[in-house]
Amino acid sequence: MERQANLVTPVLVAGCVIIMVSFAVRASFGVFQIPIADEFGWARAEFSLAIAIQNLAWGIGQPIFGALAERLTDRKAIIIGAIIYAIGLVLSANAITPFGLQSYGWLVGFGIAGTGFGVILAVVGRAASDENRSMSLAIATAAGSAGQVFGAPMAEFLLSFMPWQSVFLVFAGLVIASLMVLPMMRAPSTASKLELEESIGQVITRAFRDPSYTLIFLGFFSCGYQLAFITAHFPAMITEMCGPILPGGALHNIGITTTSALGAVAISLIGLANIVGTLLAGWAGKRYSKKYLLAGIYTGRTIAAALFIALPITPTTVIIFSVVMGSLWLATVPLTSGLVAHIYGLRYMGTLYGIVFFSHQLGSFLGVWLGGRLYDAYGSYTTVWWVGVGIGAFSAIIHLPIREDRRIAQAT
Repeated sequence: MERQANLVTPVLVAGCVIIMVSFAVRASFGVFQIPIADEFGWARAEFSLAIAIQNLAWGIGQPIFGALAERLTDRKAIIIGAIIYAIGLVLSANAITPFGLQSYGWLVGFGIAGTGFGVILAVVGRAASDENRSMSLAIATAAGSAGQVFGAPMAEFLLSFMPWQSVFLVFAGLVIASLMVLPMMRAPSTASKLELEESIGQVITRAFRDPSYTLIFLGFFSCGYQLAFITAHFPAMITEMCGPILPGGALHNIGITTTSALGAVAISLIGLANIVGTLLAGWAGKRYSKKYLLAGIYTGRTIAAALFIALPITPTTVIIFSVVMGSLWLATVPLTSGLVAHIYGLRYMGTLYGIVFFSHQLGSFLGVWLGGRLYDAYGSYTTVWWVGVGIGAFSAIIHLPIREDRRIAQAT
């Protein structure tokens, strides 16, 4: 246990750096929607499909990279993911058709899978002690929010003096540069002897037969739907639906002069608030039932989203919603990953959480694609927003029957 305590800090720092850069790039894509559409005259659904494909590829790649990490080592899986991520960004910078951007979205999505939660949280989970695991997972998750804080504004800033293609190239360089911390990414195996004797097939079969695993899988769907829709469409939605930022007003006085800038600031505020919310979720996950905490988070999201769309949308309500939604944003991740680790053990946590995360990314695909599709059909995001409200309520309910007792293999 002392060895774990010595290792957790460098592993956690390295994991935070990689996730922070990966998510800074990912969270910025919504900022590119209007510049790319304006340059090529693409329909909103075309760009949305490219982002939706990224999310689907991320979901498909997550269990694959989880299995690669367990067989090839975590660091090799992360290197592969970062290289694929960078290649996808470079090729996307040269896309001149919707099909090209959508095709390269598969590479970007697989790259995010190799540098995101599935692999990193499994390493951090193994390096942490039982007592500190919930908070360690929360800190690593909060690093993703830290990336979101500066990702969208940085993209907006770079776009002010360089074309969007060049910004993609800059981001590709940042992803590769994040690999410099990999020498710190060393974690021991903390699995029990019985866990080590089980094959991955046995563990997955046992999980699939467990109704609680199915409920966790289904419940994570709405998280992906809401987060991906807001990340991809919220900046454009704010730009089109908010009233003008008046000169001399409070927002104007702090440097927010256009609704376009407000969109980037909103994404940043969501990330900033989520740092606090995710850390609180990690603290609470150590002390209270994870399934009830998850049900509460989804209930809070549902109420916040319903009130936001039902009330008049103004710059002030955008900021309030961003802070409230941000506090609940990725708070589900340390609780969901911690629940998987607690119930099914650490040996194949990366793969099992990766499969659950696939549900998250199915929701992401639907949220992003449906957002663009319904916008083109109706000229509004209102319908797809209310769909998200209903799905959020479903997730709040479906977590309640989950059994939280451990299902580790027994000696025979």
